[in-house]
Formats: sequence, C-alpha cells, structure tokens
Amino acid sequence: MRTILYLTATALSAAALSAGGAAAQLVIEPGSDDRINWQSLEDFKAAHPDLEGQSFTLLGPWLGADQELFTSVIAYFQDATGARVNYSGSDSFEQQIVIDSEAGSPPDMAVFPQPGLAADLAEKGHLKPLGEDTAEWLRDNYAAGESWAALGTYAGPDGEQALYAFPYKADVKSLVWYVPENFEDAGYEIPETYEDLKALTEQIAEDGETPWCIGLGSGGATGWPATDWVEDLMLRMNSPEDYDAWTTNELPFNDPKVVAAIEEFGWFAGNDDFVAGGTRGVSSTDFRDSPKGLFDSPPACYMHRQASFIPSFFPGGTVIGEDADFFYFPAPAEGDLGQPVLGGGTLFALLSDNAAAAAFVEFLKTPAAHEIWMAQKGFVTPHSGVNPEAYGDETLKKMGQILLDATTFRFDGSDLMPGAIGAGAFWTGMVDFVGGRPAQQVADRIQQTWSTLN
Repeated sequence: MRTILYLTATALSAAALSAGGAAAQLVIEPGSDDRINWQSLEDFKAAHPDLEGQSFTLLGPWLGADQELFTSVIAYFQDATGARVNYSGSDSFEQQIVIDSEAGSPPDMAVFPQPGLAADLAEKGHLKPLGEDTAEWLRDNYAAGESWAALGTYAGPDGEQALYAFPYKADVKSLVWYVPENFEDAGYEIPETYEDLKALTEQIAEDGETPWCIGLGSGGATGWPATDWVEDLMLRMNSPEDYDAWTTNELPFNDPKVVAAIEEFGWFAGNDDFVAGGTRGVSSTDFRDSPKGLFDSPPACYMHRQASFIPSFFPGGTVIGEDADFFYFPAPAEGDLGQPVLGGGTLFALLSDNAAAAAFVEFLKTPAAHEIWMAQKGFVTPHSGVNPEAYGDETLKKMGQILLDATTFRFDGSDLMPGAIGAGAFWTGMVDFVGGRPAQQVADRIQQTWSTLN
C-alpha cells in the first residue's frame, strides 16, 4: 500500500518541536509507503542506540513551507534516536552564522545555501571536518559523486583540504522550458545535443517565429539570469577544472575561454531574430515576466532557459508536464565533457563536537532521509541509492533523473565568486554585453575589478 499521510502545517511544526523521539509526529507512517526504504532507518537506529535524551541546535535558511518540509524529515531522526533537534530558520542566515561563530556561540550544526560561506568559516577554524569516510561515501553514493564531495571540501585553518560540508537537497538550473503543444503544432523535436539546440533555434527563426524568451531584469540584481547562461556554456565548452579555476580567478575572467563563453551567450541573446522583443528587450524584460511569452497565442517564443523555480511565475493553473514542460540543456555531441549539470543546493556542516549532530550527518546518508521529503514536494537529490518512484510528482522525478544522469555537477559559479564579482561586476557586465559592449571589454573590466580584490 502506498499511503501518504500529509500533516497540516501546525502538525509539522509540532513534529519539529517534539522533545522525544517517541513523541515525534511522522508525516508518513513507517511501513505504510513501500516506495521508502524503511530498513535504512532501522539500520540507522541500530547503529545509534545511545542518543536518548540528547539534543543539538541547528541553524538554517529554511522558513515557511521549506521549514515545515524539513522538520517533517527531522521527526524520523528523533523517532530513531530519541534525540531532539532544535531547528531555527533565519532569513538572514548568512549574517547570523558569521556573527554567532565569531562570538563563540555557534549552533552545533548549520545548513549552508552557499559553499563559499562554508569555506570561509572552515578556513577560520569554525567548522569540524566530517572525515574521509564521509567523503568516500559521497563519491560512492551520489551521482557525479566526485563533484559533490569537492563541493563540501575546503581548506582548514592549517591549509589542508578536508570535507567540511555534506550536500543535501539539490536544485537544477540546466533546464529549458517549453510548451509541448507549441512544439507539436510546429513539428519541433526536443534537441538531444547542443548542436541540435542551436539548429532548432535557427529553424524556428527561419520559420518566421521567435526561438527564445530571455529576460535579465531583476531590480538591483539585474543581469543575474545571464550569468547562469554563461555558467552553463562554460561547462559545455570547457573542462570542469577550467570552470573551477574560473570561479576562483585562477583562470582570469578575461581568458579567451571565458570570453568565448560570453560570446556564445551572445549568439542566442544578441540576435534580434532569436529573442522576443529583440536584443533591447533582453535587458528591459524582468526575468519573472520573461517566460510568459511561451503561453501567448500565438507564442511569442518557444523556449526559455531557467532554473527549476521558474514555474512559480507561469500563468496560474499551469500544469507542469502538460501545459508546460522542460528538457535538459543539452551538451555537445562530441568531446569528453559528458552531461554537465549546473545547479545549487544546501550543505550541512558541524560547528561543534555534539554527538547527536554528528549522528544527523549519518542520518542524511540513509535513502529514507531523502525519500521522505521526495514523497512530498520541493526536493530533488543526487543520491543514487534512493527509489525514484518516491518522488511526489513526475516533474521532480524528471529533475532527479537529470541529476542522476549527470557526469559532472557544478554549483552556480557566481555564488562561488566574491560578492563584488558574482553579485556585482558579473551582473552589470552581462547587461553591458547585451547592450552592445564587446565581450572582451566586458571581461577585461570584470577582471580589473577582481584584481583590486587580491
């Protein structure tokens, strides 16, 4: 029987606040849903018999619905161990974790939405190494596991590299959204390779239609959607090692490889025939309004490259998988770059030697700790040991499969760069580029800014 017992928000919050494992309210009754690996929880429970009555503090960025979903997972850890998790969500997490750490009163564990911040705290000695065994576990149990292990590996205060953060809950950015009915009416096929994607772009334009909707507007953050384009293109034109070097400036921003990726973005965004509203419309269109052209009649565009969150800005009542769908932003047919995926995610790190907090890392390794959230909403994972059938809907399942098929996963590059670059010069540089400034000049200016930071 596959029965999912959904709790109200109040009940979910109560599960988070429950003092003892036996009293924890569980969103899915153990054994009631055969998609979930309940045995993995039993094995975890048997391996951690001495945590009854213990507790730890956990600070993270999740509030609202995400907090409710996460605390529904926490309930199973509490039920298995008898330990209590005191989770606090903060909309100013990035500032709070630094203040608490520097003041000597950090939480026992923290959930980092950006690896750069975790790396800074590891270098200052605020994070505890998770051990080589956990690093090896990630390599063996996550798809593209070496990428995920590297995401949580930083230099410590002694300069030595070690795993300090455990990735959990991923986001996928390498997606192209479209309306299936529009493709069917026009006779277009889903492109399998990057070459196919460019050929489809040209074909749509030759047919007198507009291939793409692209919008860079975002108030003070205008330009950031273009950085995602460039990051995806960097991964399809260069090695993962080049991408990593670019995010740390070991590969200068004005290196020919980076300039070529910016120019490749210009192939799409710099052609009046390829984008709705022409090139002038790219910078002036808000990213939240940009996908609406997919749903016009006749369509103002046929494709929109954006991350997994963008359906929040689709017309009300849009059913994903029917009214709109997505495909993987394809990789080149030739070469050895495989199937790279750009995305984001959250990472758990220890800031104390609390035994219950350390056990929570082990809990996150269990398939059930992933499948319980998968069975609800808003969660995808690269854990190759989970049951894909546990996903609560086909959209999440499809995104999860993209992660499982990935040969390389890389975090959003602008989030890895210093704020003055990734949330500053890179954004404005892309607006300048779409406005007509040559890619080399844009890259030179960004590199000049980066050089002043060193």
